[in-house]
Amino acid sequence: MAAPLTLLATETHAQKAYFIDGYHGGVYGHYPVGYTQFVVDQLKKNPNWRVNLEIEPETWDSVKVREPEALAEFQKLFADQSIAGRVEYVSPAYGQSYLYNISGESIIRHFDYGMKKVRQHFPTAVFTTYSSEEPCFTSALPQILNSFGYKYASLKNPNTCWGGYTRAFGGELVNWIGPDGSRITTVPRYGSEGLEPNSTWQTEGWTNAPKYINDALKSGIKNPVAMTLQDAGWRNGPWIGNGEKGYQPTEYKTWRDYFANASIGKATQDWQFSQEDMQVSLVWGSQILQKIAQQVRVSENKIVMAEKVAAFNKVYYGIPVPQTSIDEAWRTLMLSQHHDCWIVPYNGKPGHTWADKVVAWTDTTNHISDGIITAAKTNVAGEQYVNVFNTTGNTRTELVTLHLPAGIDAKTFSLVDSKNKEIPVQIGADQAVYFKVNVPAMGFSQFKIVNKKPSQTGGAKAGVTASGDVILENDHYKLVLNKAKGGSIKSLIVKSLGNKEFVDVKSERSFNELRGNFYDDGGFHSTTENPVTISIIENGPLVVTAQIKGELLSNPYTQTITLKQGDRKIACELNIDWQKNIGIGSDYKQHEKIDPKDVHKPFYDDSQKLLALFPVNFKSQKIYKDAPFDVTESKLENTFFSRWDSIKNNLMVSWVDLYDDKNHVGLALLSDQTTNYTHGENFPLGLNVQYSGAGLWGRNHTLTGPNKMRYALIPHAEKWDKANISKESQNWNEPAIAQITDRSKEADKSLVDLSTTPYQLPAISIAGKELLIRLFNADGDDSAQKIVLGGKADSAALVELNGTVKEELKMSNKDGKTVLNVAMPRFGIRTIRLTNFVAE
Repeated sequence: MAAPLTLLATETHAQKAYFIDGYHGGVYGHYPVGYTQFVVDQLKKNPNWRVNLEIEPETWDSVKVREPEALAEFQKLFADQSIAGRVEYVSPAYGQSYLYNISGESIIRHFDYGMKKVRQHFPTAVFTTYSSEEPCFTSALPQILNSFGYKYASLKNPNTCWGGYTRAFGGELVNWIGPDGSRITTVPRYGSEGLEPNSTWQTEGWTNAPKYINDALKSGIKNPVAMTLQDAGWRNGPWIGNGEKGYQPTEYKTWRDYFANASIGKATQDWQFSQEDMQVSLVWGSQILQKIAQQVRVSENKIVMAEKVAAFNKVYYGIPVPQTSIDEAWRTLMLSQHHDCWIVPYNGKPGHTWADKVVAWTDTTNHISDGIITAAKTNVAGEQYVNVFNTTGNTRTELVTLHLPAGIDAKTFSLVDSKNKEIPVQIGADQAVYFKVNVPAMGFSQFKIVNKKPSQTGGAKAGVTASGDVILENDHYKLVLNKAKGGSIKSLIVKSLGNKEFVDVKSERSFNELRGNFYDDGGFHSTTENPVTISIIENGPLVVTAQIKGELLSNPYTQTITLKQGDRKIACELNIDWQKNIGIGSDYKQHEKIDPKDVHKPFYDDSQKLLALFPVNFKSQKIYKDAPFDVTESKLENTFFSRWDSIKNNLMVSWVDLYDDKNHVGLALLSDQTTNYTHGENFPLGLNVQYSGAGLWGRNHTLTGPNKMRYALIPHAEKWDKANISKESQNWNEPAIAQITDRSKEADKSLVDLSTTPYQLPAISIAGKELLIRLFNADGDDSAQKIVLGGKADSAALVELNGTVKEELKMSNKDGKTVLNVAMPRFGIRTIRLTNFVAE
């Protein structure tokens, strides 16, 4: 996204330097017709030139139609994939995602599907080095790259740093060490590689400028390398020059050639790379980005659930896997995760912006997934049953919501299990019923519908005080909503912790208030400024829900707070009905077009955005936060910054946990979208609810309608791992599925049981006669764990992501089930491959 430059003269020096050139982009981002022939011609014209490719894999489908002769020529140039070859494919990621903002399983699929697509057009393709022009990195990449067969990586993105950059660290080569202990030889953004002056999108390493090269040499780097992957469409050919004389001698290299033949060859430093070493940020809180993040999250959850259901149905019922449809669902999800969707959502013609494309892409994923997950509608006549499906690897006892079809009277709806024991049921509003069931790991249970009024039981309850405050209570909590102060939570008692009060009553801020700087409307305003109307819309015994209605600067808002019996999550849903576009956030040059060279960016200042705040009475506070296949202990003193050259990583992909390490209690915050959080000394944990103002490239990120979001709170004892916060998050993202059917089936089947382990089940799929099971060790140690499978297989092995066998596994059989022992480090991922697996 930087402008192309004219090539300039060079200056000769003694020590040789190296340059990584190539192209970034593709058919969805930028790849004009005729461009392949241009690249071919430039390669022929410049025999010493080398090209590193980060091109969207689907691009070649279009090139094959538009430029078949040029593609054939390029395929010949590409064919030599030896170290001496002139072309290296450095990122086959299907949708060129940032990676840090999506699920770990999505990252795996970007590489898997991307490599397959690239090899359709370039059968000899070898994937040796991972590199990206954007900050498309995340801490868990070393083990993913290793498992796909990569040998090297680069953490440079020197010419497109609009969305951020990695922390400057180290010298020529480092061992990039991931959270599981995996390592890969890497060229970092050098410790000597500063940010480019008078720029907010470049480091000094974007050309072979003498200062950059000489600084690297002075710091002990013997073979310095610079890099730019040009935007596909630029007509420069070989790229060197930056307004001053370039350093010579400089030699073009592919990354694999540089690592093997030009670098020192072996890393001299280890880098325990934290997610906070990713110094990245986007226009978090803007409505357009919120919707994209929510849409992607919904589709991420649905496709993995659908794939699991399809595998289960194949194993137990012989139903063919709709693989073509599943592949298409993954394809459209991966395109919606493209980095341009997130950083330039407004780009494109009206109706065809990146944001518009995300709607279409995720709708496709959702439609396919829903078709696999949802059973066909049945005739309500005759016997009816409810199937409850659990796609996680752990046995779950939880409340399930079912919306009844017309023809079934909710008032006379009851359920019995296979032993004819009645299941507690609560009748809700709008044909909704709630019931509490036990469901096997990665399996289902079935319950029979009985035409009788459900029995009454004790449990969760709600009430109103004399002052109009509302009390919600279940077996875990008792909380009080303050009618006079916007429905904020004035008390949160945690029963399991000896009736401990979590709310900091001494804080200036209220718990669960919304507060932000409305810079055109007098400054800071809060929902606590006005009283609200609070209604009890569900009143037990299984579910209690309070509905809060109020106004924030004449903008109506509704919030529901729900407690479920037996559930640790305090569920919150928020809907703010913005009546017009209104400025929210920092007022620094808010009404002016942001100078792209100005390091100050108003959308960085989270302290002034509309936040949901959660002041707790913790004595000592630490932050833990999730990332793809990782959990990071934050080292930040606070999350606040306002300059491009001072970015802090305050992202939360699914959750963040505030922990009192002196009193061993915590408060976890779950979100329905990748977003960011706030925290600091004398500043409570906060969730970014809304920003409205100037963004990148002069675009005004406006409010165009209501803002809807979901989040949840989990007060708990002990640290996040002992408190099973990661599993709670997975349960929230993959809720149990309830469906009505007229078919009686043998119930309580379980395909994969991880209940006695700390492992999670990110994915299950079927490829031919093979059942593939992905495991993730979220919060356990490296000891072997017992995996129980509901069937038998001819063989079992741990396989790498590229399919090679890592380890043959011994199987034991008991009562028709297969037992395996699998060990991996914390934050490790493993894939089990079972051949000819059949049900018990």
